[in-house]
Amino acid sequence: MLALLLGGPAFAAQTASLDVQQSKVFRAWFVRIAQEQLTRGPSPRWYQQDCAGLVRFAANEALKVHDQKWLRSNGLSNRYLPPELELSDAQRRLAQQWQQGGGKVGPYVNAIKLIQFNSHLVSRDVTQARPGDLMFFDQGDDQHLMIWMGRNIAYHTGTTTPTDNGMRSASLQQLMNWKDTRWIPDAANPNFIGVYRLNFLSQ
Repeated sequence: MLALLLGGPAFAAQTASLDVQQSKVFRAWFVRIAQEQLTRGPSPRWYQQDCAGLVRFAANEALKVHDQKWLRSNGLSNRYLPPELELSDAQRRLAQQWQQGGGKVGPYVNAIKLIQFNSHLVSRDVTQARPGDLMFFDQGDDQHLMIWMGRNIAYHTGTTTPTDNGMRSASLQQLMNWKDTRWIPDAANPNFIGVYRLNFLSQ
């Protein structure tokens, strides 16, 4: 599994669907939307709340038109927002067309398929990550995604309870000193597969 995830034809970056400027603005919205889930709690419009669900939700919402209706439905004001993302209709549908393998596409994809078919390896060095990149961990029977936010890392634990919405945030320093060494994002950790980038981004 590790060799497959680290490289090979399945992981070659596809032709970018967003240009350089669009990719930059997408990253800003993607991170902002993920941050909202941390600070305000998961949106009631976010279904399938787990680590991959957070990535899908943030990507889908980032690609939408952020008009007043969208702001109201997401509980955001129009202050301190990224610039609007100018996209074609086809580009806006990207997050509803995740590659699922075998030539199939659809709105749902799990963590490993997000990595295998929709992302490409950037590095196993987290200093190469850009905001909106994904950190992928393979624990054997379980795979997990975290989002590099720039100043911190955001993720969903995959479980929720009446008193715990599953959202977490940690600094890189905290993760590097994590007691459970399986979650340390370092190339020396065989469970850390690396930093991945969504294929539809130019950079």
